[in-house]
Amino acid sequence: MDSSALNSAEMQQFLNQEKEKAMVNEMVAKLTSVCWDKCITSAPGSKFSSSESACLSNCAQRYMDMSLIIMKRFQSMH
Repeated sequence: MDSSALNSAEMQQFLNQEKEKAMVNEMVAKLTSVCWDKCITSAPGSKFSSSESACLSNCAQRYMDMSLIIMKRFQSMH
């Protein structure tokens, strides 16, 4: 393999890693927005109430579970 092919392969790997990072950042931003809007119903104080904490935890878990299901479904299509 010549150096240009190696550089091309390295560049493709780098680009794929950057795409994955961007997707993770987007997912975290979406999760934060959705769960915040759903669970935080009043002006936040110095800490979350127990019901807000439970809601945020459950919301984040459901969001992650659904994301994994969707990713597995897409992978099985290929």
